[in-house]
Amino acid sequence: MRRVLPLLRRWLGGRPAGPAGLRGLCGAAAGRAPPPPGESGDGTKPNIPTFGFLFDIDGVLVRGKTPIPAAKKAFQKLVNSQGQFLVPVVFVTNAGNCLRQKKADQLSHILGVTILQDQVVMSHSPLRMFKRYHDKCILVSGQGPLLDIAKYLGFCQPITIDILRETYPLLDMVDHDRRPKVLHLPAVELPRIEAVVLFGEPVRWETNLQLIIDVLLTGGCPGKPHHQASYPHIPVLACNMDLMWMAEAQSPRFGHGTFMVCLENIYKKITGKELKYEALMGKPSELTYHYAEYLVRMQAAQGHWKKPIQTLYAIGDNLMTDIYGANLYNRYLEEKNSRKGSKGRIQAKVAAGTRSATISQDDEIDHTWQNELAPATATNCRSVLVCTGVYNPHTEVPSDTRECITETVFHGHRDFRFDPALVEPDHIVPDVDAAVDLIYQLENFAPDKDSRTF
Repeated sequence: MRRVLPLLRRWLGGRPAGPAGLRGLCGAAAGRAPPPPGESGDGTKPNIPTFGFLFDIDGVLVRGKTPIPAAKKAFQKLVNSQGQFLVPVVFVTNAGNCLRQKKADQLSHILGVTILQDQVVMSHSPLRMFKRYHDKCILVSGQGPLLDIAKYLGFCQPITIDILRETYPLLDMVDHDRRPKVLHLPAVELPRIEAVVLFGEPVRWETNLQLIIDVLLTGGCPGKPHHQASYPHIPVLACNMDLMWMAEAQSPRFGHGTFMVCLENIYKKITGKELKYEALMGKPSELTYHYAEYLVRMQAAQGHWKKPIQTLYAIGDNLMTDIYGANLYNRYLEEKNSRKGSKGRIQAKVAAGTRSATISQDDEIDHTWQNELAPATATNCRSVLVCTGVYNPHTEVPSDTRECITETVFHGHRDFRFDPALVEPDHIVPDVDAAVDLIYQLENFAPDKDSRTF
């Protein structure tokens, strides 16, 4: 594992090592210095935005059900006198236990401005693009109105863990009080399950872990005995990889990522093989940010903002999801732009019969996304870390310069490689209100409260 001390030094920006140095980062905005207010190359401030906001929710706008005081103040700066947004705004949350409209209604109440469902990206929102699974029988895991969510996303034959348990009551035996009193065969057989979709952390972890393992080890027929030949197992699609999240408690709480760690390790302990995912979505997945950018572009079009959106600002409280994801998407955008020039050369080589010319897997992924969302047009995605959630500016910095962060400290998902550069925020600010002020200054943007959008 690479040492992260250079990363910490860059964060500290020459401050003395130790807690006081990190605390200083949240006393004022950190990052490249914004231009002085009122100054620009031509002496004017633009009122047509060429940037958009991607807001995390938990730890940035709320903690549990309690609003963070800076949130309402920040959003008054984002709307005009009619309550219309002056810039494109999308909320990107790893929550997945409700429909987008409900989350939009909650945000409207908390922030005092009208939020539309088309401004909300839930962790499961990109599943709309996985149409090849929409007509298959799928098992869904999580909590909340799971069947409603699945059907809203386009799935025609969803089955919940509760339905599975009721059909095969002998499968759930951990809780003695819930064991069946009378043994009987299932009245009806369920269709073969062809995929598993993990929406979020369930309530009864032991039940969900047991039944999902049963489905994977029987090739989608949990009423039958386990057989080791079921590998590779049926597809698993997972939403929300957060190991922890910030609610009202003083310390972070277990998230769906913790449940996934349990599932992965149980599967490997039983089979000796790795649990594989067909897709991972929710932050820090690039797919989620691509979907969010699509919604930003749609808002810009509806607002009749003629200039293309070039920069996305992702504001979050979690280094391993919000910051990692924004930086990963920024890297994707940079590589995509650099590949534009090379595609012509590749095609020329193919036409000339050069055998080494191949189209990368990233190009194939791009093609899938573009079919559903159209190509990404932003040129960069900037990460802004706030100090009101998971990130703790009071964390001790190792006094021993030889000490390094090991694998056990990386809170990202197993399938995401730890890269110190990806958890380095472009800017660090005390709260979301300071983030909005900073971004307006960086963009030299003068909001016109009397202007009308859409």
